[in-house]
This record gives sequence, C-alpha cells and structure tokens, in this order.
Amino acid sequence: MSWFYTLLDASANSSAASYLPIGVQLIFAAGFVAFMIGFSALVGPKRKTSDKLENFASGIESHGNARQPMAIKYFLIAILFVLFDVEVIFFYPYAVNFRELGWNGFFAVLMFVAFFLVGFIYIIKKGALKWED
Repeated sequence: MSWFYTLLDASANSSAASYLPIGVQLIFAAGFVAFMIGFSALVGPKRKTSDKLENFASGIESHGNARQPMAIKYFLIAILFVLFDVEVIFFYPYAVNFRELGWNGFFAVLMFVAFFLVGFIYIIKKGALKWED
C-alpha cells in the first residue's frame, strides 16, 4: 500500500498524474456497466412473444407504412428552433458578466443580436415559416 502513497505524492508534483483518480473511476464505471448488462442478459427472462417483438411508439399502435413522404417543413422548423435556441444560450454569459465587460461587451452583444436578426429576417423572407403547403 505504500506504493499508492508514493504515487499520490508524485501526483502532487505532476499534472498528468493528478488525473489517475478520474481514470480509475472511468474504468470502474465502464466495468460496472458492462458487468450489469452482461449479468442481466444471463439472468433475465428470454421469452419472446409477438407482443414483445412488436414496435412500440408511446402506447399508440402503429399502422400503415412508415416510409411514406413527409413534408420537409417539420424538419426545417425543428432545425431552425435548435439553431435559434442555441444562439439564445450565448446571452447567458453576457447577462452574468455584463458589468465587467463594459462597453466593448455591449457592442459585441449588439453585433451578435444584429447577426441574429439578419438571419431571422432572411428566414422569414425565404418563407421558411409559412405552412400553406
């Protein structure tokens, strides 16, 4: 066990050795997950019925073919939502540090908002948010 204390003393001096506990924890966590998945596969029941093999979608019985055409508008709205949602997240650091950033930070945020609005106006002019199809 003295080798462990020697290793701890060495880790105080080097930054790479200070990551040893994190590496040990990751290895332990991965091993635990692998053990639990394997154990449940060995011990768990293996009865395959037609009900268990059927596709399940939020309690709604599936009907029809899933390979039919779907309007691209749904995907476009989802992508635009994610894009603008992520852009809004960048306002949080400014809100936390707005006094320390001063006028330079204020002008940087104004420029960010301007780019944000230009993109939004472009999307509206292209008709990406119209549902008349």
